[in-house]
Amino acid sequence: MIEVRVPDEQEGTKAVVRAWLKQVGQAVAENDPLVELETDKVTQEVPAPAAGVLAEIVLDTDAEAVPGALLARIETGGATTVRAEPVEAQASSSSAQIDEQPFDKLRANGEAETRLSPSVRRACLQHGIDPSRIGGTGRNGRVTREDVDRAVASATVVSVGEPATGQPRAFSAQDIPHDRMRLAIAENMVRGVSEAPHVTALFEADFSAIAAHKAAMAARGTKLSYTAYIVKAAAEAMAVAPVINGRWEKDRIAISPTIDIGVGTALGEKGLVVPVVKDAGSLSLEQIGAKLDDLTRRAREGKLERSDVSGGSFTISNHGVSGSLLAAPIILHQGQAAILGVGKLEKRVVVREIGGQDAILVRPMAYVTLTIDHRVVDGHQTNAWLTRFVEILESWQQP
Repeated sequence: MIEVRVPDEQEGTKAVVRAWLKQVGQAVAENDPLVELETDKVTQEVPAPAAGVLAEIVLDTDAEAVPGALLARIETGGATTVRAEPVEAQASSSSAQIDEQPFDKLRANGEAETRLSPSVRRACLQHGIDPSRIGGTGRNGRVTREDVDRAVASATVVSVGEPATGQPRAFSAQDIPHDRMRLAIAENMVRGVSEAPHVTALFEADFSAIAAHKAAMAARGTKLSYTAYIVKAAAEAMAVAPVINGRWEKDRIAISPTIDIGVGTALGEKGLVVPVVKDAGSLSLEQIGAKLDDLTRRAREGKLERSDVSGGSFTISNHGVSGSLLAAPIILHQGQAAILGVGKLEKRVVVREIGGQDAILVRPMAYVTLTIDHRVVDGHQTNAWLTRFVEILESWQQP
């Protein structure tokens, strides 16, 4: 009997079992996806560690999945004894009472039926939608619970019939049902502001030197985003205030030995994830740019691994890319002491001294904020860090 366990790497927010992709009694091949786990950052498929028959499911759908917890057991070789009850029988009584008559035509097509996990099937029945009209984004085109949630939210699928009498629809066409990522984000937001006393400082940065360097690098064939420069400058600024790269512990302030910078990446209506550029302090600007391109692409394709979103010691919210001039982001991660917010880059009139005379100039400017956990960081450290951060941006050496 082979045990299937929750992977040890986890972001620090709880994971839940989203959907079982195999049922008790089904044969599985080694590395076949068995179950989907979801946190507020990623949805991860746990593969079968060996070939055999799924003999027992220990953690049902919606159960909390802590690192190392036992998920299931696989019988390998010889006679196989499995639990008699199918996964569907473990559903709540309210789900079990849903009329499954609209799925008769799916049962006639064995291939289509096996592509639906119990969680997906219950969701389709609850909302009265036709899963055959949903484009699956899972492996080999399988329809996932996330696909169903998105279809319900957009109200673009065709109904397979009204729910049974006494089972009204849970949502109107205008409602957006909570998915687990949204619920986890909400929980983290509330916990973040309730546990850490937040204070925000505001500076302004002139991006003229960065814009010139970026254009020169592009002319040489190296395209870099402004975010790459921001990550590099943030990593270098840690030298004047290492506590910014620390965290609050009950008995001490712990300073992270490496500078691991998370960058908020928007996923449209699905919220955001924060992939982490590991050991950014040791990377060149070009290396940071390449790493960001890879992480951002995989984030928007839903292909991030747990290791990609874990272990951050500092976070950047480049909210200006969506048009915001000013914001004070919340520190979401208990293991961090600060978060940097960067507003929209726009041309503004500024006064500069040139040759001993004041001059009115037009420069590309952005507001930058540093929100700190005041248990860890004080005002003078906050301002020292921001002063150095802005200085690095404004004095960037040209290639």
